[in-house]
Amino acid sequence: MLIALMFGLAAWSWSRLPDQIPTHWNLEGHADGHGNKIVGLLLLPLTVLGLYFLMMLLPLADPGRANYRNFAKTYNGLRLGFVAFMAVLYAATVAAAFGRRIDITTVAFLGTAALFLLIGNVMGKIRPNWFVGVRTPWTLSSKLSWDKTHRLAGRLFLLMGALFAVVAFVHNTWTFAAMLAFDAICLVWIVVYSYLVYRSDPDPTPPAGTSPSTD
Repeated sequence: MLIALMFGLAAWSWSRLPDQIPTHWNLEGHADGHGNKIVGLLLLPLTVLGLYFLMMLLPLADPGRANYRNFAKTYNGLRLGFVAFMAVLYAATVAAAFGRRIDITTVAFLGTAALFLLIGNVMGKIRPNWFVGVRTPWTLSSKLSWDKTHRLAGRLFLLMGALFAVVAFVHNTWTFAAMLAFDAICLVWIVVYSYLVYRSDPDPTPPAGTSPSTD
């Protein structure tokens, strides 16, 4: 429904907007790039539609697809959260194209914060698979590493989401750079932590769902 609304908004806006509309904004929220209506009105809905169907098809290609039924609500929630984030961002960009006073940068940061908070809250519920979650050679080789790494990742994503919310209201070059540095450190630590837990596992056993299945 959200994707259909995006295309509906594009159709309604098509004849009401000029040939060139804003398509990119800087950290201060000022438009610094323009494009035609195909780029400004259709590219994002088409991208979201493609990614949505890709997320629907991934479980069918996953060797551990049997595990998806164990976190189906979580997976569907993540898929809906992604589409909702993109729909809000799209609505804001279209409103800005009509001349409304909207700080796209603030909307993008707040939306990303909400998405990261959602991911952080459900990360620990993701069951072993090949496409969703923290998939390193060590989480896929040790159930202990999978479980502990996802619990850590959940807490770190909550922190990153909170930081995005702060930067949404104080966005400049320095705060943006600090946020990127913090996020990079968190992501590197998640990978390193998965290895350290694997090394400490006295009997590393691949978690169920990470071996090829005949289902």
